[in-house]
Amino acid sequence: MLALSQTTGYAILALSCLDGCQDRWVLAKDIAACTGIPLPYLSKVLHTLTGSGLVVAKRGYRGGFRLSRPSKLISLYEVAEAVEGRGWLPQCLLGIDACSDKRACPTHAFWKKQRKKIADQLRRLTLRDVAEFERRRGARLTGCK
Repeated sequence: MLALSQTTGYAILALSCLDGCQDRWVLAKDIAACTGIPLPYLSKVLHTLTGSGLVVAKRGYRGGFRLSRPSKLISLYEVAEAVEGRGWLPQCLLGIDACSDKRACPTHAFWKKQRKKIADQLRRLTLRDVAEFERRRGARLTGCK
């Protein structure tokens, strides 16, 4: 079963936690508290997200993290790419390195279409969509104090 990695899932949760905080700076420990992500792991995720430009970090007194732009403008595809790297969706469903358009495995044509559909859907879905879903299901997903 193809799924986003745990790290990508954590990144989406952490970013969704920042959604309700507008332009306020949120401490990593507060994000950890609202998401349940272990703080040491979350710190690495936030470092990656800061490096990719999805999050802005400010050190020192009154510092913390915040989204670099509104959550409705950040797609889940962008988050996955920031965490997993470019080309994160596998080229071959069977994991065959030599599989390509010129030398196709039995699942190549099927997977090529599915990969495009998955990528397109993740480009349409945003952090705002996730945050709204979490709120509807009753989750307290905000790192703001």
